[in-house]
Amino acid sequence: MKQLRIGMIGYKFMGKAHSNAYRSLPMFFPKALKPEMSVICGRNSEALEEAASQLGWADCVTDWKDLIAREDIDLIDINAPSNAHKEIALAAAKAGKHIFCEKPLALTLADSREMLQVAEDAGVTHMVGFNYRFSPAVRLAKKLIESGRLGKIYHFRACFLQDWIIDPDFPLVWRLQKDIAGSGSHGDLGAHLIDLAHFLVGDMKEVIGMSETFIKERPLAAEMTGLSAKGDKDAPKGKVTVDDATLFLARFDNGALGSFEATRFAAGHRSTNSFEINGSLGSVKFDFERMNELEVYLTSDAEDVQGFRRVLATDPAHEYAEAWWPPGHTIGFEHTFIHEMLELSNAIEEGRQPEPNFNDGVKCQAVLEAVERSIDERRWVDLSEM
Repeated sequence: MKQLRIGMIGYKFMGKAHSNAYRSLPMFFPKALKPEMSVICGRNSEALEEAASQLGWADCVTDWKDLIAREDIDLIDINAPSNAHKEIALAAAKAGKHIFCEKPLALTLADSREMLQVAEDAGVTHMVGFNYRFSPAVRLAKKLIESGRLGKIYHFRACFLQDWIIDPDFPLVWRLQKDIAGSGSHGDLGAHLIDLAHFLVGDMKEVIGMSETFIKERPLAAEMTGLSAKGDKDAPKGKVTVDDATLFLARFDNGALGSFEATRFAAGHRSTNSFEINGSLGSVKFDFERMNELEVYLTSDAEDVQGFRRVLATDPAHEYAEAWWPPGHTIGFEHTFIHEMLELSNAIEEGRQPEPNFNDGVKCQAVLEAVERSIDERRWVDLSEM
């Protein structure tokens, strides 16, 4: 197979990010399967046609079932709202299509496990969208940990802080409705932290958490796109049914301790996705708002020069960097999706499962629900219970 014929469901925030990745992949990674942007799918025919033209898709359909039934499609890309993931993924797997699904994989752990089982039974390639794994600086942190240069890992502390709904008059978008989104900051932002923890440190043993919904009602939205929305502050109000902020502690299987904070109410934080890892021989610090940098501290340095150093992860020694620009010429958010699609493309060509795949989506969902159970029952929850 020289080309990968793609059908994509969804065309807004993530749809634009994925489209850009498909278009850019052949230019910078020419040995990868070439994505063929065949068909895009959405419910609003007028907006869909505009998106198809803008984003570069050859054809468009308004019914995802028609898309999956087509014989000229190899891969189904799902970036519709979370409540649609399961039904589409199950149908795609049964039709023998490879699947890329945005996170969270499903609304519930049971649903995510069913999706994994059906995809495995069908023998299709499956991937879940945890794009932050694909920052060169994060890959450098992984390399330092796996090589033993940080020693035994003691701590993983992470936070994902945003402020886009801090205005109490911001409309009630679908991300604030549990029946569509599954959860709020916990599943939207915290899921990324959980996946990074799994990727970098390992599996978790037990968790305990707390959460809060600060604004209980909001004006109904007249229009919404991605993380933006329009509405009248005097419009009728609807109930917010997800968390605005969730914090939890974790103990890892390897003995490390973890702390996690996800909130959309941190004024001044547009998208502070950060972590720090402390080991017996050193530490690393990362913040996605400065995504090209990894701060590194090694205890082996001479005492008179010990301290965190800023490593700019743009040299050929850093994963993915050689495909881009000369050292020091930085990359951005959109490049994580290009690297993500490179992993998917390579996995399909090599006949293996990409990383992260639906197994990782299930593992993340188990932690999300364990934290929710902990909050409901006000106790530590062991992951073996899930």
